[in-house]
Order: sequence, then C-alpha cells, then structure tokens
Amino acid sequence: MWTHLTLYPDIPSERRAQILRDLLVVALLVVFVWCGTKVYDLVAALAVLGEGVRETGASVEDGFGSVADAVSGIPLVGDQLAGAFAGVGEGTGGTVAELGQTGADAVLLLARALGILTALLPITVLLVAVVPRRVRVIREMSAAREVSGIDLADPERRRLLAMRAAFGLPFRELLPYTRDPFGDLAAGRYDALVEAALADVGLRTRAHPDLAH
Repeated sequence: MWTHLTLYPDIPSERRAQILRDLLVVALLVVFVWCGTKVYDLVAALAVLGEGVRETGASVEDGFGSVADAVSGIPLVGDQLAGAFAGVGEGTGGTVAELGQTGADAVLLLARALGILTALLPITVLLVAVVPRRVRVIREMSAAREVSGIDLADPERRRLLAMRAAFGLPFRELLPYTRDPFGDLAAGRYDALVEAALADVGLRTRAHPDLAH
C-alpha cells in the first residue's frame, strides 16, 4: 500500500506551497506549546507565596520547638512546659506550614491545567482544521499516482482521464491547459486533458513535465 504513497505534488509550485503550509503548521504547533509553557511558568511563579507561608509556619514551629528543648530541663515542670510549647508550635506554625504547602500544591496544579489547556485547545483546533484535509489530499495524490503508474499510452485509459477532466473540473482549472476541452475530447486530443486531470491532484505525466498551453 506504500508503493504509491505521495506526500507532495509533482508540480514544483504546488510542492513548494504545500511544504510551506506544512512548515507553518509545525511552527504553529511549536508556538502553541511555547505559549502553554509560558502560562505554566507565570502561574507556577505564584506558588512562591504558598512556599513563603509554609516556610514561615515551619520557622514558627521550629522556634517553639527550640523553646521546648530549652525549658525541658527545668526541674519538675520542664516536661510539661516543653510539651506545651511543642503543642503550641505544632498548632500554630505547623498548621500554617501545612496550609502554605497546600496552597503551593494547588497553584502548581492550576498552572499545569492552564498550561495544558493553553496549548491543547489551539493545537486541537489546528489539527482538526488541517489534518483531515491533508490526509484526503495525500490519499487522492496516492490514488492518482497508482493510476498514473498504469500505462497511460492506453488510449482507453487516456480517454477516461480526459473525460474526467472535461466533465469534472471547473473551467477555470481547465483553461491553463486547453481553451476547448470538449473539442479536444471529441477530436481525441487527450494530452492537455490528461495533464489537467493529474494536475488536479498535484501530479503530472512524465511525457509532459512542463506545461506550455
């Protein structure tokens, strides 16, 4: 099935145009990913607030812990005082530190979600708009390549291709090849019409690499 796979047209101008369109799509994908990354970085930077709260709470807890260690040696009441200070430290600084960590985690989660959405939404729209048409064009060119791989010197095959061009293509697409498509068809002059039929899917015959009509 890959023998006749055709990614780009034979006609140089159309090939260049398609390559540029493909490069533009790739460039847009890179830009969208970059935008998503920047959104993540900007939102994730807010996590520093939560980190600051966490560090403050941890400092408070450590401070009370140090006081508890200092008073633990006092005779009779040392253990009670140490437990009280440790409890206060855990109840105040520990709680603040936990809230700060929770806030930082929530900001990072939001940053990831916004970054992914910022990149994913335009990427999805772009691919939905481009990929089906690109696949359809590749299939048409590949099918036409398979047809053109058959002996086009066969008069009947050339006649059928000429009929397809004369009856299936708009006049604006036929004019660059022939001024009288139906006259050519009736007279058995199939060259220009065969060229038009193949050019419609980006291909051209080897016998006529350059068009001069």
